[in-house]
Amino acid sequence: MKKININRQYFLIGSLLSVILFAGCKKSFLEKPPTDSVVDASFYQTDEQVLAATNLLYSKVWFDYNDKASYNLGDFRAGTAFSAYNDRGNVLFNTTDITPENDAAWRAFFIVVGQSNLAIANINKYASPAVSPTVKKIAIAEARFMRAVAYRYLTMNWGDVPVIENNLTLLNDTTINKNTSASIWRFITREMRAVAEDLPETPTQTGRISKWSAEGMLARFYLTRAGVESVGGVRNQSFLDSAKYYAQRVINNSHLNLLSNYADLFKYPYDNNAESLFELQWVALSGDAGYGVGNSAPSYLNYSSDISVEGWGGDKGATWWMLSQYDGFMDSGDTVIKGRTLDQRLKATYMLPGASYPEITQLLNGVNQKLIFPYVKGDVNFSSIKKYVVGKSEDLGFIVQAQRYPNNTYMMRLAEMYLIYAEAVLGNNASTVDATALEYFNKVHTRAGLAPITATDPVSGAATPLTLDIILSERFKEFAMESMAWYDLVSLHYYNPGKAYSILNSQDRGLYNITPDVFPNPTNWTIRKTSWATTERKIDANSGNFLLPIPATEKSQAPNLSKPAVDYP
Repeated sequence: MKKININRQYFLIGSLLSVILFAGCKKSFLEKPPTDSVVDASFYQTDEQVLAATNLLYSKVWFDYNDKASYNLGDFRAGTAFSAYNDRGNVLFNTTDITPENDAAWRAFFIVVGQSNLAIANINKYASPAVSPTVKKIAIAEARFMRAVAYRYLTMNWGDVPVIENNLTLLNDTTINKNTSASIWRFITREMRAVAEDLPETPTQTGRISKWSAEGMLARFYLTRAGVESVGGVRNQSFLDSAKYYAQRVINNSHLNLLSNYADLFKYPYDNNAESLFELQWVALSGDAGYGVGNSAPSYLNYSSDISVEGWGGDKGATWWMLSQYDGFMDSGDTVIKGRTLDQRLKATYMLPGASYPEITQLLNGVNQKLIFPYVKGDVNFSSIKKYVVGKSEDLGFIVQAQRYPNNTYMMRLAEMYLIYAEAVLGNNASTVDATALEYFNKVHTRAGLAPITATDPVSGAATPLTLDIILSERFKEFAMESMAWYDLVSLHYYNPGKAYSILNSQDRGLYNITPDVFPNPTNWTIRKTSWATTERKIDANSGNFLLPIPATEKSQAPNLSKPAVDYP
């Protein structure tokens, strides 16, 4: 990998112009990247070269977000996972303007924006007449897609932020203003509608986005915008209808299907499977060339180096609250939950003592064996992370180095379209028995090994309609450790902040221990709160700490970010 360094003046401006180039990658659309500066006018001469110019938008530019910030913000702040001893600021909802993950996420998203802007400018300026208009249109649409997605993250985390469509005009401008969140939502929705028109129904190469990726994002955008433009807590019905419309279009027309086995979504190789709408594309390269183009997140999620090249995730796992979400775990007082669950997503997301994972090799007493997650007796032990943990070199079939894993990062899956449709139909109602909403919800629910929810209980005849609480809980379980839960809560916060605070403040995020009834292959577990750990169990989410603070380094270099926001035209 060749890297061109430039002087960093501002995260918003200077760092966005850095150019990262790839060489020797295995993925199909990463095979023939630029060999020199992407602003070289001699490069954009063929369809292949123009498509190669957008390769980095699928990986390197997202690296700082994917590395640690993704789960620190998306899961730790949301309460679906925790770190027992590290990253506690995010777990305890005390993310500040100097929290590293806050800084890294802000930087990464604006790098995505800047590199997308640069790709658009270069393609428009340098593309040869020999480049087909269709390919030029697709490449520009890819860049606009990435920019819109980055702004979705930016405004949901920080609220009002600057919208930048052309970094080259801003190199010497220190007077940049923030734009209002509502106007950012209008901008990115308008962008994504245009992108959906320009992208092909079938990806040009494996792993690239398609029309259905863009329409899936529109379903996601409109569901959130229904809350952004709510009145008195009543979501905008037109936007709910649009979310339903686009979700159903993707379901009916994309030719994608849910994988039959949920766990297979995270068993390598799963990349770009029949359920995937958008993934970050990572490759395993050795040495310096591999850093930044491989997935580094597994290094921080592996609970031990016994199961991988390195394991720094020994203090990370499901929160007590998250475990209580799974059907079959019953409260026994305020300090104990017991039972087992038929929900296959638990084992595929978090490891409980005695659970077996034959796809992962464990080094135990100097001997390799198939992984059985250990039971260590004591007043502190907890479930560890399974999602994105794929094992070591002998499991993957090739040599893997630290922070250079090959497995992709999901950014959007078909399962979300089913749940978006169900929530859009529910809308502002307390419940729904809509047949299609129930059918779509149950496609996700039953795939996890659970009995379908029916409009009436088959035994008692009592009504059992879908409610927002049921849909939210389903989303938390379906997408735990996929950096989604926080954004579900932000979407809720737009129209019902009190409910968002109530969910967050009800969560127990403290220490606990798990005891299996037998080891290995338990039939049930007892989960007890650690008796002496009585503090740092709950958080106080409120209007003063819900949004993230703009990083201190950014505010010091761009003081206009402290001024009131203006609408983006």
